[in-house]
Amino acid sequence: MTFFSSQLSLSTSSSSSMLFRSLLLATTSLQRCYLFSNQQHKQFINRKPILKRPSFTRPFHSYRVLSMADKQTVSPPARSHTNRLALEHSPYLLQHAHNPVNWYPWGEEAFEEAKKRDVPIFLSIGYSTCHWCHVMEVESFEDEQVAKLLNDWFVSIKVDREERPDVDKVYMTYVQALYGGGGWPLTCFLSPDLKPLMGGTYFPPEDNFGRPGFKTILRKVKEAWESKREVLVNSGAFAIEQMSEALSASASSNKLTSGVAQNALRLCAVQLGERYDSKLGGFGSAPKFPRPVEIQLMIYQAKNLEEAGRLDEAKKYLEMVYFTLQSMAKGGIHDHIGGGFHRYSVDDYWHVPHFEKMLYDQGQLVNVYLDAFCITKDSFYSNVARDILDYLRRDMIGPEGEIYSAEDADSAESEGATRKKEGAFYVWTSKEVESIIGEYANLLKEHYYIKPSGNCDLSKMSDPHKEFKGLNVLIERSDASALARKFDMSKNEYFDVLGACRRKLFDVRSKRPRPHLDDKVIVSWNGLVISSFARASKILMGEPEGTQFSFPVVGCDPEEYLEVASKAASFIKRQLYDDQTKRLQHSFRRGPSKAPGFLDDYAFLIQGLLDLYEFGGGTNWLSWAIELQDIQASYLSFSLLLTCTTVCSVDELFLDHEGGGYFNTTGEDSSVLLRVKEDHDGAEPSGNSVSIINLVRLSSLVASSKSEKYRRNAEHVLAVFEKRLKEMAMAVPLMCCAADMLNVPSRKQVVLVGPKPSPEFHNMISATHASYYPNKTVIHVDLTNKEDVEFWERNNANIAQMARGSPTADRVVAFVCQNFTCSAPVSDPESLRTLLDRKPSRK
Repeated sequence: MTFFSSQLSLSTSSSSSMLFRSLLLATTSLQRCYLFSNQQHKQFINRKPILKRPSFTRPFHSYRVLSMADKQTVSPPARSHTNRLALEHSPYLLQHAHNPVNWYPWGEEAFEEAKKRDVPIFLSIGYSTCHWCHVMEVESFEDEQVAKLLNDWFVSIKVDREERPDVDKVYMTYVQALYGGGGWPLTCFLSPDLKPLMGGTYFPPEDNFGRPGFKTILRKVKEAWESKREVLVNSGAFAIEQMSEALSASASSNKLTSGVAQNALRLCAVQLGERYDSKLGGFGSAPKFPRPVEIQLMIYQAKNLEEAGRLDEAKKYLEMVYFTLQSMAKGGIHDHIGGGFHRYSVDDYWHVPHFEKMLYDQGQLVNVYLDAFCITKDSFYSNVARDILDYLRRDMIGPEGEIYSAEDADSAESEGATRKKEGAFYVWTSKEVESIIGEYANLLKEHYYIKPSGNCDLSKMSDPHKEFKGLNVLIERSDASALARKFDMSKNEYFDVLGACRRKLFDVRSKRPRPHLDDKVIVSWNGLVISSFARASKILMGEPEGTQFSFPVVGCDPEEYLEVASKAASFIKRQLYDDQTKRLQHSFRRGPSKAPGFLDDYAFLIQGLLDLYEFGGGTNWLSWAIELQDIQASYLSFSLLLTCTTVCSVDELFLDHEGGGYFNTTGEDSSVLLRVKEDHDGAEPSGNSVSIINLVRLSSLVASSKSEKYRRNAEHVLAVFEKRLKEMAMAVPLMCCAADMLNVPSRKQVVLVGPKPSPEFHNMISATHASYYPNKTVIHVDLTNKEDVEFWERNNANIAQMARGSPTADRVVAFVCQNFTCSAPVSDPESLRTLLDRKPSRK
């Protein structure tokens, strides 16, 4: 069976993938008989639009999305069917609640039904903003004939990959290993005991282009189950066995071999540099995905080179970063009218995107634009960061501070339309712009490359099926200063006019049918955005005086961003954290999901809480981060507490104390057949990479044995991935940074002492974060705050003693400490900045 990937950029994320791929390919000729030749696959791709990771629709409508190449319309389906998914909370599952397919959610009821009927399971995994998931639903799952085949021959299970990433990981890994790629919708056939039998991604309903259609696939699987069941079941069991062995590697040592960290960092930067697109920006060719972890690594390595006196190399890497960030912000991947970034561009120009907006992209992109601003002090970068944050505040935050997951790529072209189209909410005709903008239409059209014939012509990849003919995706291709001169305006006046024009387009666009909003709250993604809001609250206080803001940037007091971060963290603690068991749930929609928290939820949230504290929040966030980190490392199960009469062994949550590394799941759910140690830093960083950095940061906050334990755990985690760091560094850019952070002889500590609710405190903590320096820890103690004092007395007596020895009680003073030596206290922001900008001692 073959695959058609709606997510071509997806790569096998385990360093051992080649091992079990070769093993799986040898399992059965039946699975291989459906594989395309490369030529057949290319022919199919050239005939069918390749659409990536799409999104959602606000509010939820019952009509469905058709293929972009399909010109027919469809009426809203009559609700003559209702299945078990109607009782679920997931937007994706609810989208399928009225299919004629007798869907089950993932769970024991479905598994028992398959065993009882002695039939295979048809597993379909997707998410509510996935374009090709919508297409397959319209073409197959709403078709009565297909539904009858599924209902008669299989037990059908529908899974939201964002709710159950653990389930998705098992079967996506299988498909990736067997066929060399994967994507969503993920299609997999399982035995009743959940072993994979065959798999793929999107299938058209009928045979076409030399590939089998979905109906053919269903018949072939049924025949194979009846005639070759033993072969299928044995091959599935063998596949799981081999994947389990390959994906749960252990370390032979408790720490990395000397020199690996520095070599991995250097190698990753060199490899990315070789892939750099010097003409259009980015690291690689189309389709172009923003991968913030790559930019993080290049900035981090440039800082190291600068400290080593290798200024030319540092400058080269930073120029790659700046040009990439500028190209992305000027491209169509950036929503110039409403703010935020779309998922990726189909062409090399960052121009025509797939229009979904994912929360994890927004949070990570804010942070890299903030880093660029810290280094350059160029308000271009701070404006882009604000643009994203203000979009999130306006469109993606719920009434209690919760932050939603994503917005769809597809929407109806007009109210009452029975067909959705990708990008309909975002694209413009030249005549529309002229009628809306009026006097300054020519200015806006020239600034954003708007043409009467449409502007999606920069590349053959931009619009291969002429679906955007006559339409324009806004992109900046001209120099703003030159255009200001052309229109006889000052630069400030030009940007004022441009902002007013954008506002007019925004008001008109707001009356269009909106893309679907996936209002699911995912802990891990919220953690990423908590981090970005917290960091922005202080870094943006360094914007040059008189910085101009124009719509869609609001230009608020940066302190407002800290409040957003605090509210989001409070929502998670209130709704998704159990104070008794100390456990997180993974997501929330109308209530907590059934899925427990996964490694990414703990790791990303801990990172967000550490940033929330270090950028001005209370010690309550730091206390919670420590609590989560400790429970992430080891957990004594409640059931064992009830049953133990003698000394109980510790039931691990994620950390493999013996072999090293963090598993992505707890291992408590027997229906999830693989327990993976994830390392790939892709669209999202891996939980292991983030956890290592969290451990390094925590070790610099607490004292003595606890600090040493955190460092030992970090060293052991890294040791598991030594081969990956040596051989495939570019796959793990954030882990390369983490390895180097752990290798820094002594992190710089900045200790602020004084009353927190004061302008002096805000000025001093902003000065602390004014420059890019990733290897520092910021601690602040208010001696008038009982919670502060008790926390530091309990966790780091040296900090408590330093605070009590502060020369003044009513002013904020700062100590800068490194290598067990602290500077004399300073009490003004400029002196603090000078201290921090001194080159650190680094071997």
